Amino acid sequence: MYRLARVIGYAVAGALVAASPTFANPTLVEAPLAPTYLSHTVSMVDGGAASEPLETPAAPVSSGPAEAEVSAHIAAAIEPAAESLEGQSLGELVTSFAETDLTDGEQECLAGAIYFEAKGEPLEGQLAVAEVVLNRSKSGRFPTTICGVVKQKSQFSFIRGGRFPPIQKSSAAWRKAIAIAHVAMQDLATSRAGSAMFFHATYVSPSWRGLKRVAQVGNHIFYR
Repeated sequence: MYRLARVIGYAVAGALVAASPTFANPTLVEAPLAPTYLSHTVSMVDGGAASEPLETPAAPVSSGPAEAEVSAHIAAAIEPAAESLEGQSLGELVTSFAETDLTDGEQECLAGAIYFEAKGEPLEGQLAVAEVVLNRSKSGRFPTTICGVVKQKSQFSFIRGGRFPPIQKSSAAWRKAIAIAHVAMQDLATSRAGSAMFFHATYVSPSWRGLKRVAQVGNHIFYR
C-alpha cells in the first residue's frame, strides 16, 4: 500500500509539472510584440502630466516635391512676382529689386561690372553696360558665360589678374548694381544701347574701326 501511494503521488506530481507553463521550454515561449504606437505626454485635469500611449502614426518624412515647394515659397519671398513688374519704369524696377540678393556667381559678375564701370552713371547707363556684357555672352564671339566675358583679358580695365577689386557691399551703389543685374538678366527693360557690344567713356578716343555707333548714354558711347 505504501509503495502504491508513492507511485500515485509521483504520477500526479509529474502531471502537474507537465501542465504548468512555468516549466515550459523557454525556447518555445514567444516574447510579446512591441507596441506599435507612439508614447505622448498628455495634460491631466490637475495640471500635472502623465505619459499615455496614443495610437498616433509617426509624421511622414518630407519628400522631394515638398522640399521643392518650400524652395518656391522662399524664392517668391525673395524676388518680386513677375506680374507685379509689368509696366514699371526702370526706376520702379530698381526699387522693386532694392532688397533682393544675388542668385549666383554669374549675377555677381554682372553686378560687379555694373558697379565698377557705371556706378556713377544714370540707371539707363548702368543697364546699357549690363546689356553689353549679356550681348557678348550670347554672341559666339566672346566667352559664353557672364564671368568669362567680364574677366576676359584686356577687356575691362578694373579686372586685375582675373579678379575683381574689393567691393563696398554695404553701399547703395552696390545694391543698385544688384538690382540692375536682376532687371537685365530677366530682360525686364531695355536701354537705347540695347544691341551694343562695345562702349567707351566720352573722354577716351579708341582707334576702333568698322563699328557702328548705337547711342550715347550718360558718359559712355556704345557701339555694335
